[in-house]
Amino acid sequence: MTARPFVRASTASASIHGLPDPAREPEFYAGVTAKRGMAWVVDAFITFVFCVLALPFTAFTALFWWPVLWLIVGFLYRWTTLASGSATWGMRLMAIQLRDRDGDRLDAGTALLHVLGYTVSMALFPVQLVSIALMIGLGRGQGLTDLALGTAAINRPV
Repeated sequence: MTARPFVRASTASASIHGLPDPAREPEFYAGVTAKRGMAWVVDAFITFVFCVLALPFTAFTALFWWPVLWLIVGFLYRWTTLASGSATWGMRLMAIQLRDRDGDRLDAGTALLHVLGYTVSMALFPVQLVSIALMIGLGRGQGLTDLALGTAAINRPV
């Protein structure tokens, strides 16, 4: 079952799908790059809290492999939240969502690929810098993973 795509108020037909054009509908992209940055900080804090909560279940041995725990917890957190609502909790707080090339919410497979791309870009810091530069410079604010998958973050439609 796929989520229903959003319909923009400026369209005459409910059958028009796809990502909004930043030139014709800039309100969907206004401030999204900064909101993604703030959402990332919130998501990092949430990941930290989940890791701390998981510590007792590892008999505190996770202190010795903290980066691995962070990677696993962060990956699962991002994947489950993107697959269930097309946004992490930080993104929801900032009122943004990821949409696929058809304007639909992300399904579990696309969410998995998006998180995998994010994880690779975080592991290879220069790739993350290029991704951030693209988000700042492109009209849709897309990073490398977004460009590869055809996804974009937009202000959440009302």
